[in-house]
Amino acid sequence: QVQLVESGGGSVQAGGSLRLSCAASGRTFSTYTMGWFRQAPGKEREFVAVMFSAGRTEYASSVKGRFTISRDNAKNMVYLQMNSLKPEDAAVYYCAAKWTLSTGSYSAASSYDYWGQGAQVAVSA
Repeated sequence: QVQLVESGGGSVQAGGSLRLSCAASGRTFSTYTMGWFRQAPGKEREFVAVMFSAGRTEYASSVKGRFTISRDNAKNMVYLQMNSLKPEDAAVYYCAAKWTLSTGSYSAASSYDYWGQGAQVAVSA
């Protein structure tokens, strides 16, 4: 079992930055693929970024070059640094975990086993 708790959401102006944090419970955190998803009102949950247990990262094209995912296995933490924020980035952001060897695409929300409660990000023009 893995429990995830996000923090760091808030409200910024376009062009600003925020860093989301996700604290994970469990002794096997390093074996999990960690992802960030977001969901805007009236839209489906969409993939943002992922970091595999071996360190490889992938990003949605809409955030590539602006967002950076990182993790600290010693602290059971995963982060999402968001720079050059745009109004279209506004959403509830979710941290998610899937066991590294489980099947399913890293960009599909249905592939993830554990989810945080979400952190609200608002971006004003």
